[in-house]
Amino acid sequence: MHIKKFSNHISERLLAGLALLLVLPLLLSSCQTPQASDSSTTTASGSTPNYAQLVNSTIGSQGKGHGIHEQYLEAGYTFPGAMYPMGMAQFTTTFFNPQKGFVINQMSGAGCGHMGNCPTLPLAGDLTASPVDMMNLEPQIEVQEAHAGYYKAALKNNVTAELTVTPRSGMARFSYSQNSDKGTVIIGTGINANDLNISEVKINGNSFEGKAEGGQFCGFRTPYILYFYAEFEKEPLKSGTWKDGQLSPDSKAANGSNSGVYFTFDVSKSKSINYKIGISYVSLANAKENLKTENTSWDFDEVKNNAETAWNGYLGRIQATGASKDKEVQFYSALYHVFNHPNIFNDVNGEYIGSDGQIHKAEGFTYYTGFSNWDTYRTQTQLISMLAPEETSDIIKSHILFAQRSGGGWPRWVLNNFETGIMQGDPTSALVANAYAFGAQDFDHQAAFEIMKKSALEPGTRSQGVETRPHLDEYLKLGYTQASMSLEYNLSDFAIAQFAKQALNDQKAYDLFLSHSQYWKNLYNPKTNWLQSRNADGSWKNQRDDWREASFKNYFWMVPQNLETLIDTIGGKDYAAQRLDEFFMKLNANYHQEWFAAGNEPDFQVPWIYNWVDQPWKTQALVRRIIREQYTNRASGLPGNDDMGAMGAFYVFANIGIYPVIPGVGGFSLNNPSFEKIVVKLGSGNTLTILGGSEQNEYTQSLQWNGNTYDQTWISWDEIKKGGTLNYSLGSEPNKSWGLEAEPPSYN
Repeated sequence: MHIKKFSNHISERLLAGLALLLVLPLLLSSCQTPQASDSSTTTASGSTPNYAQLVNSTIGSQGKGHGIHEQYLEAGYTFPGAMYPMGMAQFTTTFFNPQKGFVINQMSGAGCGHMGNCPTLPLAGDLTASPVDMMNLEPQIEVQEAHAGYYKAALKNNVTAELTVTPRSGMARFSYSQNSDKGTVIIGTGINANDLNISEVKINGNSFEGKAEGGQFCGFRTPYILYFYAEFEKEPLKSGTWKDGQLSPDSKAANGSNSGVYFTFDVSKSKSINYKIGISYVSLANAKENLKTENTSWDFDEVKNNAETAWNGYLGRIQATGASKDKEVQFYSALYHVFNHPNIFNDVNGEYIGSDGQIHKAEGFTYYTGFSNWDTYRTQTQLISMLAPEETSDIIKSHILFAQRSGGGWPRWVLNNFETGIMQGDPTSALVANAYAFGAQDFDHQAAFEIMKKSALEPGTRSQGVETRPHLDEYLKLGYTQASMSLEYNLSDFAIAQFAKQALNDQKAYDLFLSHSQYWKNLYNPKTNWLQSRNADGSWKNQRDDWREASFKNYFWMVPQNLETLIDTIGGKDYAAQRLDEFFMKLNANYHQEWFAAGNEPDFQVPWIYNWVDQPWKTQALVRRIIREQYTNRASGLPGNDDMGAMGAFYVFANIGIYPVIPGVGGFSLNNPSFEKIVVKLGSGNTLTILGGSEQNEYTQSLQWNGNTYDQTWISWDEIKKGGTLNYSLGSEPNKSWGLEAEPPSYN
């Protein structure tokens, strides 16, 4: 998704132009925070790799400079600041206004301005004028270091800001120059990323507390209430507030938009100021409890080290060695982005705001939010299901509860407790089926299936007033609707069929939804030999009508459930291979250009389709080309929005050499690995080892699975989850006879 997931009611053109903490044992048993595992390995020298410090969290935080109208196409929309694995708090600058300050909440890779509450800036000297909206302070923030759990930046007048986090709080260490006598910290409590109507703040000595509203996301109101409690280690010389253009020294309260608080300190001797802030979306009391529980001291380095330890627990679930340092950095930065989201939404006491606006309590599980499902169902869900099935199962439980309390239908794109309705299709059905298929199965299968059925068979089914499947009546009656939307429904219907069979052994439901998944055939126009949108009377629309965020050539291949029939329909494997060759002449299409778009999700799976046309060596070379040409270890190093880990997961799978092409089906299409050795700690408790990779040699000569010759391009999750070893032999020239022993799966 880009500038981000365009509203169904807002034009694309308009939007495009615009570690474990030491204190964790204190958490109540009803509220489980994602835990760092002991999966970090020990190197041959006896040291434990610090994967957190391998991460370059600036990757994707800048665009490639094509101007505001196309910036969304080749920008990651990530943030460089500190966060905890799947944490509630993100302490960071934002992609959209990086000089506005360090905010306390942000999503990684989301393509519209959002959240951004409580922007904070350390300034040298006294504050003499109102900061107003904090847009014109010119703090000259320059990143000095940014890795998982830690961020450091230089500001003007030799001020330094260091940031770290716990799951539900942020901590800062602001340092001032030797010749500074005073230092001021400002917090825009009445400022967020876009618009705000509600904000209140009160100062009490060296602390302040209050609440603020959420604003909007891509044109949709997201009026959550953020509660915050913050304190400084030192007593200030003075404090005050501002509102619009009025600075109010000694004032103890402020409210409304463009308002905030400031604290001025004596830094003539001690040059550092420590600051911490706890947040909650439930209550001020919970914000205080979150901070008190998770960060009891003023030891910044201890909190930083705990955050890094937590990250090492997650990042260490894949141990990749035998490649350049640059490749390692990119790989672990991508895996870092995978575990940025979804996010803990319940407080340490288990309370959270549900989709019905009421306070609920998570008992025995963690309630999550931050669901960019149109993106993440394709890659990220499968990866976190493999690596962290407990957390992923809780994510599915959270989806079920969200749907049950909001009207009965699945949401598509959730920010906190609000369904934004962004994007199209029914991605959540596919997401839930993918989670199950790849090992995250600890949730109510029947409850999930009932929501799937309701969403897929009952027109008008909604979540918070947003229709789960727009035009469903037309789709069920005619067997098609708007082209790209229709293909998304086909794909999700296939995923529902698989879930019905795998989780519930419901053959009748399987047959029904499998038949719906073949409705893509109703979009095939034999005169053009392409898929094409149709009018209600069956006549054909213009070839370029009804394709969301991509062209008809990108969406043509969105039939992963039945590639064999798609390929046969257009003229067979040789013809399909030629069409693929033409499609990959370039790799960076925008929404309207008719070649591969490495920077957007609709065609993520297409490089692996050469495996379905008996030319797997082309998949092998092409995936390496995409990695090489479209990804770099720079702030502008992503080809498009990271989309809450979707692109990060693409990069991880591409470099491991396996890719989950078919929704709802546990299994992988193979390319080959970029690292000499990869050890994957599966959530099943078993280990997948992948040997023989190379950065230079990109063609598979031969492959063994558990010591036996393996001469096909598909391997099932049922095999992988038991653990074992894939051992590759790679070369610089293609072996065109490898991988042809068996056809990859296709479902007609």
